[in-house]
Order: sequence, then structure tokens, then C-alpha cells
Amino acid sequence: MKKGFIRTVRTLAAALLLVGAASCSTPKNVAYFQDLDNVVIPQTAKPIQIKIQPGDKLSIIVKSKDKSLSDLFNLPVITSRLGQASGPAEGVTSRVYYGSSEGLADYTVTPEGEIDFPVLGMIKVAGMTRSELAAFIKGDLIGRDLVKDPIVTVEFLNTGISVLGEVTKPGRYDINRDELTLLDALALAGDMTIQGQRENVAVVRQEADGIHTYRIDLTNITDAVASPAYYMQQGDIIYVEPNGVRKRQTTVNGNNVLSTSFWVSVASLLTSVAVLIFK
Repeated sequence: MKKGFIRTVRTLAAALLLVGAASCSTPKNVAYFQDLDNVVIPQTAKPIQIKIQPGDKLSIIVKSKDKSLSDLFNLPVITSRLGQASGPAEGVTSRVYYGSSEGLADYTVTPEGEIDFPVLGMIKVAGMTRSELAAFIKGDLIGRDLVKDPIVTVEFLNTGISVLGEVTKPGRYDINRDELTLLDALALAGDMTIQGQRENVAVVRQEADGIHTYRIDLTNITDAVASPAYYMQQGDIIYVEPNGVRKRQTTVNGNNVLSTSFWVSVASLLTSVAVLIFK
């Protein structure tokens, strides 16, 4: 009977050790793009160029060989020593450049989707891309014989995305170029932590008919690039959910059950008890 009991205890200890070893095996859902295998993946999702929306702030700069002409379309903002703008035009907010007595005006898109541009007047800009607005202003300046050789640059000033959850540096990040992908956004945030759930990344987006939530599996590149949320839009919120281990760590000793050291300790304790009893 003693031998049988000892054999049972040893079998149980061996089983516990096997379970502990299995708990520290390499997870299968950590690596990105596990289906990547030197093949061409169809680009089903169309690249998105950021379009101007009401409430956006724009920097619009006109340059030409004749600086006196181009300056007519670059509204100066004279700043005080405290950095406050004096007398900006209606519909225009000032962006102050400290250390200088002069800055450039920002254009805030009205709820109707318009801006009041010098000389040209009210321009409907909502729905345009940066390049489209630049081309429109350039064409209007030339068409009205106001500037012969204008170079128009349009930049977004307040357009950004938010990255939250299991990433290295959660926060809000500016979109400084078109066709920014989900991977680019995660790279800005320092990539996911090892506790981030790569198979279920959420992108929350405000659209015309309401708030949409998209789920993206980053272990599958084919599905990821096909998602309409693969390319970022202004205001997108990316949320990386914690994996099961991370969730259990939020409770007191919640992760001990999956700990290898826990199972080794249990096996060692059982073996020691059996030896002491039948010594």
C-alpha cells in the first residue's frame, strides 16, 4: 500500500510538472502576420487620404517669386510679449511662434465646412484633401490673375489619433501624412506590449451614421489589410485589449495558478510529504 501511495504521489507530481511546463510554452498569438510567406497579398482596402472636416485647423501658406504678392495671402499675426495674438481676422485663430514678433494665421473650418481666405473670400473646403485644396487655391489665384506662379502648401494642425491600452506609450498622436496605417499608428505608440492581444485590436471611428467599431487580427496580414480601418482617419481611437494573463494580474495573486513556479512548488511539497510519511 505504501509503495502504491508513493507511486500515486510521484505520478501526480510528474503530471503537475508537465502542466507547469505546458504553461510556459511559447504562445502562438504573439507574432504579427503569421500567414506571411513570401507571397503577394491583394490590397483590397483602399488607401485613405485625410479629408478636411468641420472643426479642423489648417495652415495655408502661399509662396511666389514676388513676395509682396504672396504676403497678401499669408495673414500675419503680431504677437505680444506674452504670446497673445492681437486682432486676428474673423474666423481665424492665431498660432503663436514664441521668440518672434510675427506668426502665421491658422484657419478653422466652420461648422458649414468653409474658411474665409484673404481676397478669395469664403471657400467650401470640407471633403477636400490637402492637395485638392492647395490645387483649388492655386488655380483660383492664377485664374483671377492675382499671382502668376503661386506655390500653395496646406497642412493639418489639429488632426490626430488616440492609441490606448496595452502599448508602450499610450496617448494622442498627430497625423502628419496621408495613408497612415494601423501599424504606423502602433509604431508611433512604441508598439504593443507583450501583454497586448494581437488578435482583437479595436479601432473606434466616428462616421456619418454614428460610431463604428472595427476588430482587426494582426496575426493575419491578409485580413488586416482588408479591413476598412487599416488606414487611419482623423479622430480614430485604437484600443489594444490586454490578454488573459494581463487581466488576471489585476486581481490579488490572480496569475499564480498559471505560474510555473507555483506548480513546481506544489509538486515538490507533495513529494516531500510522501517521503516524510513513508520514510
